[in-house]
Amino acid sequence: MEAITDEHPTVAEGDGKQAGAERPITEPTEPLPPRRSPLAAAVKTARPHEWIKNLLVFAGLLFGGKFGEVDAIIQATVAFIAFCAISSAGYFVNDLNDVELDRRHPKKRFRPIAAGELSEGTAKGLAMVLAAVAIGLAFAINWKVGLMVVGYGVAQLAYSFGLKQVVIIDVMTLAGLFILRVTAGAAAVDAHASEWLILCTGMLAAFLGFTKRRQEAVSELHQGTDTRPVLEHYSLPFLDQMVSLVTTGTVISYAIYTVNSPQIGSQMMLTIPSVVYGIFRYLYLIYDRSDDRSTAAIVAEDKGMIAAGASFALIAFLLLYVFN
Repeated sequence: MEAITDEHPTVAEGDGKQAGAERPITEPTEPLPPRRSPLAAAVKTARPHEWIKNLLVFAGLLFGGKFGEVDAIIQATVAFIAFCAISSAGYFVNDLNDVELDRRHPKKRFRPIAAGELSEGTAKGLAMVLAAVAIGLAFAINWKVGLMVVGYGVAQLAYSFGLKQVVIIDVMTLAGLFILRVTAGAAAVDAHASEWLILCTGMLAAFLGFTKRRQEAVSELHQGTDTRPVLEHYSLPFLDQMVSLVTTGTVISYAIYTVNSPQIGSQMMLTIPSVVYGIFRYLYLIYDRSDDRSTAAIVAEDKGMIAAGASFALIAFLLLYVFN
């Protein structure tokens, strides 16, 4: 990591400006955090706060009416652990691949690998161990879940090494990862994953993906950085159109699912207000409050989002297991 000094080096100004013109390099003003231990650095790189996304694995358990079966709960929990391990392995690979770009970013430069707190060799070793554990656990459940976890890992690699630089395909890849979580969770407990629920999951993932791209585009615009090349192809008006489109798709697809819920039919419509509020609250935070936190942080820390998630889970549980 580059040392921060009191000097202000300059670089030549390009883009048609007068030859030899110079401008100061903007130095990071954020104070350096304390150096982490290797263990703390490894945990940080694994991003355990992002594991909240893997809770989608339990969708098959909840909506498939399997919540009262101990074996199903154990299988779903093992599947959840497998997805946490494989996703963390992907984060190690991603940070290894992006180490140079991260060092140019005002916030990402503090990631352990970019900051030199975790060696690249150690990161590669941990990625392989986590991937092996994830695949082993998944195949211990059944071959379907095993293949889905392998597919998830392959998709993560493809995303890290190329697809995340392809406009639109980058978000579609992330949507595919979300769908794999739901379908694997259903396969783990031998439940049927409704086609409308899968479609809604894909639309929700696209919603989160495009809103995340908008956060990143606004951040780079304000900070004058250029550390995610794909953002060159995303204009704010285009992202706003995409967010509007996938928001509508998410709400409609979920509403149709609730009308045709395999377990309780249209009674599931009582969960719609929680879902709609959660989506609208998320948009409010992104657009009106200019919240630049990660998706996981917003969902886990914002009181409104927590209330939406808790009310949804409670209402769904009561409808499926108490009043059914």
